[in-house]
Amino acid sequence: MPRHYSEGKLDMKILRETAEKCKNWGRWGPDDEAGTLNFITPEDVIAAAKLIRRGKQFSLGLNFDKNGPQRALWGNRFNPIHTMLATGTDAVAGNQDDGKFRYADDMVSLPLQCGTQWDALGHIFYDDKMWNGYDARLVDTNGAQKNGIEKVKDRMAGRGILLDVAKHAGVESLDDGMAITNADLNETAEAQGVEVRRGDFVIVRTGMLGQRQRAGDWGGYAGGDAPGLAFETAEWIYEKEIAAICCDTWGCEVRPNETTDAQQPWHWVVIPMIGITMGEIFVVDELADDCAEDGVYEFFFCAPPIPVTGGCGSPLNPIAIK
Repeated sequence: MPRHYSEGKLDMKILRETAEKCKNWGRWGPDDEAGTLNFITPEDVIAAAKLIRRGKQFSLGLNFDKNGPQRALWGNRFNPIHTMLATGTDAVAGNQDDGKFRYADDMVSLPLQCGTQWDALGHIFYDDKMWNGYDARLVDTNGAQKNGIEKVKDRMAGRGILLDVAKHAGVESLDDGMAITNADLNETAEAQGVEVRRGDFVIVRTGMLGQRQRAGDWGGYAGGDAPGLAFETAEWIYEKEIAAICCDTWGCEVRPNETTDAQQPWHWVVIPMIGITMGEIFVVDELADDCAEDGVYEFFFCAPPIPVTGGCGSPLNPIAIK
């Protein structure tokens, strides 16, 4: 059962020792910008496609609109701003008749990580380096010259598995501050009868997002305390050689963090050192209900990012197909 961690259990020494232990720099050559997505082989994708048996599709994406979770709790992120450039009102009023063509058109302004999204490998730095040892200064006002999200636009498909930790713990949602350990992940997988394999897209359910949606109140969801992955799971991720880790919380790792020495210490290791792609704010309750009903926790997963050149992240609509 996930549990609260006491402050002081993790310090900077342990953080740095773990970072070195889990370091994948150079594993796929000095020019790599895809990290653990390299674990996915063409054969893996073919095998994953064979998991489609019913043709049932599940969207794991949150709608992008003004009712999103951003409440100015983290950086400069805000909910999407949808602006109409041309409307049916314009058309019916005759304002477009000079062009003999009636239409609607619109635009959206949004931070790339305001909703369901991928973190790019250029998103987090370990001291002055990012994934594969690239200089952090290569992310400048023109965007990420290395490790931009567009570099993996054709790498986001394969076998997905759901680890429903909340259901295994017998709760609607894990409490804020509850840390999911390596044992929790392993025990959940075993109880569900699903094997974690090399190259998997692993989706972890805490129940937090669904609980906030049902309550109709985001509260501190995007920036505040949350259940999530314990720092020790960085080693689990490294040893399992999974392709990506995703969660239904805003930052995947537990908050309050297990140390005051570093903000988001798990991020320090998993993105720049392990090179794993991370998915956040995934909507998983409908998928979880279906998995519980048929006992099948594996599926074909496809979630290509919007290839924003130099992007440090990307909004997306992940799809699980069973």
